[in-house]
Amino acid sequence: MYYPGNTQMFFLLQVPVFQTMANEHSPLLVHGVYSMMGDTKDSRGGSAVTGEGAPKSNPRKLNTFFGVMVPTILSMFSIVLFLRTGFVVGHAGLLHGFLMLFVAYFIISLTILSICAISTNGAVEGGGAYFMISRSLGPEFGGSIGLMFYLAKVCACGVYVLGLVEAILDIFGKDPGSAVSHGLRVLPQGYWYTVLYSSLVLLLCLVVCLVGAHIYAKASFIILLVVTVSLISIIISPLILRPQHFNITHTYGNNHTVTVNPSYTGFNSTTLKNNLGPHYSLDYSTNTMMSFATVFAVMFTSCTGIMAGANMSGELKNPSESIPKGTIMAVSYTFTVYVLLFLLLSSTCDRLLLINDYAVFQRVSVWPPFVTIGVYCASFSAAMCSMIGASRILHALALDQLFAVLGKQYSWFLKKICLVNVFQCNFFLSHCIGCCMV
Repeated sequence: MYYPGNTQMFFLLQVPVFQTMANEHSPLLVHGVYSMMGDTKDSRGGSAVTGEGAPKSNPRKLNTFFGVMVPTILSMFSIVLFLRTGFVVGHAGLLHGFLMLFVAYFIISLTILSICAISTNGAVEGGGAYFMISRSLGPEFGGSIGLMFYLAKVCACGVYVLGLVEAILDIFGKDPGSAVSHGLRVLPQGYWYTVLYSSLVLLLCLVVCLVGAHIYAKASFIILLVVTVSLISIIISPLILRPQHFNITHTYGNNHTVTVNPSYTGFNSTTLKNNLGPHYSLDYSTNTMMSFATVFAVMFTSCTGIMAGANMSGELKNPSESIPKGTIMAVSYTFTVYVLLFLLLSSTCDRLLLINDYAVFQRVSVWPPFVTIGVYCASFSAAMCSMIGASRILHALALDQLFAVLGKQYSWFLKKICLVNVFQCNFFLSHCIGCCMV
């Protein structure tokens, strides 16, 4: 319709105007104020009308294995694999442990099917899940979910870094009550020392990710090899080690100590029978009673991280094929590993050993340093994956200019800041979150 004398007002009412996209490369939003001022090009470099001419600033180099499988496997393993698998089997038993595992993987399988459906529905650009959701459900859902994904990845990066620093201090940290170093315990401990160590680890993650996704993929592959060697050493240990007994002492409150004498039996049918059912008891670190819900909450964190491959969509040669295939293969691999470890622990370790020592794999490994190195590598890779995934989501949000309601000048400034400093933004946000959690 034509409104005489009110043409300018008519255009102002079109902010923003949702567009029927000609293809997947079209802009997510067309802002009417920009069109009135003569700015008809979208934020990704193409025409605001046809969506054509979008340049590819980042060459796609990664295949299914390096771009999807490796990051997804490492994100799903992380530190939980080495430090909480025995906790789950000890409290829940083998049968309840399998039930938790099946429920957790059934839940994430629904998400995986959604990823497969959306990623094969058209061309996939950088931004991972944000890009796919925003092009399928619109900018309202895509923008809100993308922003939450970004914040979640930043928080996860800080948590993984803190977990790595805690694991390092367990081995190399000085005794807080002693001023003299003993053996390998040479690192001073304290709040600000923890902040310093976390900052150094986070800075190392930043440097690796800044070099580029190709170097990140190579580093992740090396880390996966190290983690695989650690897992192999755990699996073959019952074939080499003999049964042995341990003395474990825990201190509660005012110098109240409790000593238990668990045993490692090797493959034993009696041990397996005793570990079939659940035996929820007090957790020695928190002194709280465990239940099915609390143990499942701990166990479910080992099944997250399935979006790591999708977040690398901008670097994949064929994302529509690599994302579904790589994610399904990675999830199948991690499920097989968890099943093997559950069976291994329940048939070789006394329940007292599983409940009273988070680092049970270090005690029953043929060479404990293998497990320690695996813990460090898994935590570091998970932190890197969270940082690079968050940067890709923030980059895609900036390209789509979803915050243009702030005005053209503010939107342009926000876009430039995000495009140039995505890793630095992640670094400082993760650093602040880590300092608050120490």
